[in-house]
Amino acid sequence: MRCTTGIFFLLIFIAQTGFGWGQIGHRAIGQIAQWHLSKQAEAKITRILGPLDLAMASTWMDEIRSDPAYDYTYTWHWVTIPTGQTYSLEAQEPSGNAYETVQNIITALKTDTISQTQEEEYLKMLVHLVGDLHQPLHVGNGQDRGGNDERVAWMGDSSNLHRIWDSDMINAKQLSYTELAAYLNRRVTPELAQQAQKANPEQWLTEAMGLRSTVYDLPSSGRLGYDYMFKNYPVVEEQLLMAGLRLAGILNEIYG
Repeated sequence: MRCTTGIFFLLIFIAQTGFGWGQIGHRAIGQIAQWHLSKQAEAKITRILGPLDLAMASTWMDEIRSDPAYDYTYTWHWVTIPTGQTYSLEAQEPSGNAYETVQNIITALKTDTISQTQEEEYLKMLVHLVGDLHQPLHVGNGQDRGGNDERVAWMGDSSNLHRIWDSDMINAKQLSYTELAAYLNRRVTPELAQQAQKANPEQWLTEAMGLRSTVYDLPSSGRLGYDYMFKNYPVVEEQLLMAGLRLAGILNEIYG
């Protein structure tokens, strides 16, 4: 009974510790990227992933988090950069972080010397982690576990700041991931896509850090709702769109 209770509370802790945009956000990013793949890249990715498209592959890293075989990836979902500082290894978890992992995976996929199984896993990880690096609270300040410790109310219900950015605001729109992706994709022009894809992962970090003043602009009551969403949901949309376009750019560079 004690073991069962312990597992129960562990699962609650895991569920409350954010791992990205939530299913809808990650899949919207994957879908946008899918629409902007070159034909050659799309064909190669289909060969690697089989029946999965990028939208479905995008949540794989969250789906394996309860598998002990992948415990080593736990810290790969975020990166820590204290406010006023730049990226440094000293501030990171020894087991790795999202920024470092994305760069390592890109390098590995470009070498074309890894096994088929490793390539499939790396590709799924890349799809997910590019999304994570565009969620502002996955570029954490090192003080509140990426907003998980910032307890607030969302539309009257208990929540935390991280979860609001992961999924609460997105879920409030009541759109499927395909609807959200299609809505965002209407904004894309060749010029916008080209401009978005010029930014490298280091610039993504700078962008995310630049959003902290907006993200942490909280009322003293700790009660968040339509006012907070009105100010911040456009940021969510912009970050999702940028993630999708940049993911497509990376994959087109790797796979042609």
